[in-house]
Amino acid sequence: MFRKTAGETLVDLLIEWGVDHIYGMPGDSINSVIEPLRKARDKIKFIQVRHEEAGALAAAAYAKLTGKLGVCLSIAGPGAIHLLNGLYDAKLDRVPVLAITGQVESDLLGTDYFQEVNLDRLFDDVAVYNQRIMSAEQLPAVVNQAIRTAYVKKGVSVLTIPDDIPTFELEKKALVTSTSYSVSEISPPLSELEKAREILDQAKRPVILAGKGAQHASDALISFADKLASPIVLSLPAKGTIPDEHPLCLGGLGLIGTSPAYHAMQTADTLIMVGTSFPFTGFLPEDANTIQIDIDPAQIGKRYPVDLGLAGEAGKTLSWLTEKIKRHEDRSYLEEHQKMMKEWWERLKKQEEQEASPMKPQTVIKALQKIAHDDAILSVDVGNVTVWVARHFRMTRQKFIISSWLATLGCGLPGAIAAKIAHPERQVFAICGDGGFGMTMNDFVTAVKYDLPIIVVVLNNHKIAMIKFEQEVKGNLEYGTDLHNPNFARYAEACGGVGFRVEKSEDLLPAFMQAKELNKPCIIDVVVDPDEAPMPSHITYAQMSGYARHMIKALFEQGKLELPPL
Repeated sequence: MFRKTAGETLVDLLIEWGVDHIYGMPGDSINSVIEPLRKARDKIKFIQVRHEEAGALAAAAYAKLTGKLGVCLSIAGPGAIHLLNGLYDAKLDRVPVLAITGQVESDLLGTDYFQEVNLDRLFDDVAVYNQRIMSAEQLPAVVNQAIRTAYVKKGVSVLTIPDDIPTFELEKKALVTSTSYSVSEISPPLSELEKAREILDQAKRPVILAGKGAQHASDALISFADKLASPIVLSLPAKGTIPDEHPLCLGGLGLIGTSPAYHAMQTADTLIMVGTSFPFTGFLPEDANTIQIDIDPAQIGKRYPVDLGLAGEAGKTLSWLTEKIKRHEDRSYLEEHQKMMKEWWERLKKQEEQEASPMKPQTVIKALQKIAHDDAILSVDVGNVTVWVARHFRMTRQKFIISSWLATLGCGLPGAIAAKIAHPERQVFAICGDGGFGMTMNDFVTAVKYDLPIIVVVLNNHKIAMIKFEQEVKGNLEYGTDLHNPNFARYAEACGGVGFRVEKSEDLLPAFMQAKELNKPCIIDVVVDPDEAPMPSHITYAQMSGYARHMIKALFEQGKLELPPL
């Protein structure tokens, strides 16, 4: 009787861990793993992407959506290098991903052989676990350790496998370990919780900043905020934790945030940070009692000085505090910001209803809102499109995913592919700018190939528009931001999907409605105004000054400004 090969054992272990699909591309140094995958294709599906970066971004998005391990695969050398961007997205957003990379055969290592790259060193920074398989007998234990570590440390594990290893049969002496991991419940010490209760009981103007760590504790968050009479501000990755139009919600903070959120942060006397290590500390209060709740003690006080840190799971910690703090009967601070928020929504509504040619991007998001299901998944790319979706799409129960910490262009389409694989029964959108979509658009054919009926909305302004805006507020002239785009609707048709080109506002909603009913991979190519700036809710003097300098330079350049000789 033949024993199993290391490659077959690898696939068996992945299946045992609950992995049901892998993103990647076949090739010479990984074909010894591809063959066992072919044999097990009824249990684990191989999703062939057109670029390894898209595979890694899809694996990261899958992990963000489900909490389960995302898996991607590549050859040695160029394929492995292509994985890096998506793996860094997973690292920075702290989600479990396993990358399996090929390598030249064991006896060729160190000889500068064809496509040989020092993958151990290449992946050292991105990975929480990074191991080269040295023998067939070593493989089972190392695979289990890699997956366990990715889950426990919420990061990237990399397995580099020389091409000959998967063909070897396992000897009986192979080390056998468990395909499981344990989860611990973390709660802050009672003494620290009591200190937090004392601070909260004295709060007059409290505000909560909730991040991704609060996503699974929305009920506890709402109960806590209601008893404290505190408005809730959400970080970008936490969008959707509570509905955007919930009476306690002030929306986001920072350049993509709302005016009421900015005002609350500037006037608060108590700040409660829940599951976030918010990087843009200039938007946080300068002088407020600050409590930070985080399951990872290393995040507490990492970027912003706090008076008290509570290392614990958000839901349990908030539930304890809600039970113990006194109910705040003075709700004037909350009501003030609720009134401001109502005015903010009215202001956005006017922007969304503008009749203009070319269209304003805000009107596109309004049309999207009309056809999006309550449980739809929105995979949002990076750039101005992030601003328009973050501000103008009113989340109810929808899911929102983005490359939040790496903020890499091109994440929208791979994220939508992963979302449709994870939740085939749900409506999935990729909302992209033309710059971001252009980076990974080749993988629209992947959606067509695997019959994934996603709707890709491209805000097409022939610009890298956010960079244009950044250049202008620095006082510079726009340079290097023009894009030469194809007709994305015709591109969709060339790929075997369905395309809609929308240049007039009256054609916008009909295109969305048709795409919704077709249940096929679609691209809606919407021509929007390139000069619609993503104005922040609060404009600084430096931004105003810089933009004024830009305008003077632009007028000089166009010959429209002449000064008398001095």
